[in-house]
Amino acid sequence: MGRDVPLRRPGPHELLVRVRAAGVNFADLVMRQGLYATVPPRPYSPGFEVAGEVEEVGTEAAPCKPGDPVVALMRYGGYAERVVVGTNQVFKYPPALSPALAAAVPVVFLTAWICLFEAARARAGETALVLGAAGGVGTAAVQLAKSRGLQVIGTAGGEAKCAFVRNELGAAACADSRTDWETRVREIAGPRGIDVALDPVGGPATASCRRLLAPLGRLVFFGLSSAIEAGGRNWLRVARAWLSTPRFHPYSLVEPNIGVMGVHLLHLGSREGLFAPALEEIFRGVTAGTWRPIVNRVFPLTQAGAVAAHRHLHARQNVGKVVLVVKETA
Repeated sequence: MGRDVPLRRPGPHELLVRVRAAGVNFADLVMRQGLYATVPPRPYSPGFEVAGEVEEVGTEAAPCKPGDPVVALMRYGGYAERVVVGTNQVFKYPPALSPALAAAVPVVFLTAWICLFEAARARAGETALVLGAAGGVGTAAVQLAKSRGLQVIGTAGGEAKCAFVRNELGAAACADSRTDWETRVREIAGPRGIDVALDPVGGPATASCRRLLAPLGRLVFFGLSSAIEAGGRNWLRVARAWLSTPRFHPYSLVEPNIGVMGVHLLHLGSREGLFAPALEEIFRGVTAGTWRPIVNRVFPLTQAGAVAAHRHLHARQNVGKVVLVVKETA
């Protein structure tokens, strides 16, 4: 149920942000179903990212000032009218962007950025495989990789989504994830194989990614979407996805010369300093038209709107990002 919660005043290094839009991510579904170790006690509000303007500034929260358009990252609590966040969680965005577009950027573009350029160290001339290329992170990853000179092969659920990935995002190819996509990707990539694989799916898909890797290829794992189905939590499906995801002994990586990394954007700890320069470059590219946040649907930032948005994601109906907006912003 929606509820009113007293909001504390911001501390010295905090800001009060009036929320105009909140991004909805597949990870919100994962958290809601209790599949993250860091799920807070109920009741709580989901939401990893918001866009709005600074309303109140702590005594040592310079250089932000009231009225500044900002996005904020948080562990939870973004589905709200106002949030109190630390200055290290807040980043200015270009005023030319609407709050809905700004809220569609931080989680998906930063996740794609960290996976590609920090974890995998992707370079021009390499081939990148992006699973779930029509999703939020996928649409960002295809654009980022292509702009950096990589050949991009995607997977997506159905020909309509594959056509979008190819024609609108510029991927070299896209295989239908509901078919034998591993064979199709192998045909496209040829004997050299895949240099970088981004995997938010888990289960047998992870084993496929491993088999497709070229020598010195890197697999970056950042989700287990195969554990989530429409209609609510299914522990049998969760167990099946968990158990069917391969375990890697370090020695098994030596002979094929491959690497495996995991990424969770909001658990980077001492490396969160990467966010500010990356987001600055991302927003610069978005403003210039180099990259664009793909907003699939906008729902009202209300209890009913959040329920509808989650159902939309559960049904795998989205191409790109889903955003919640306050009424006057819609």
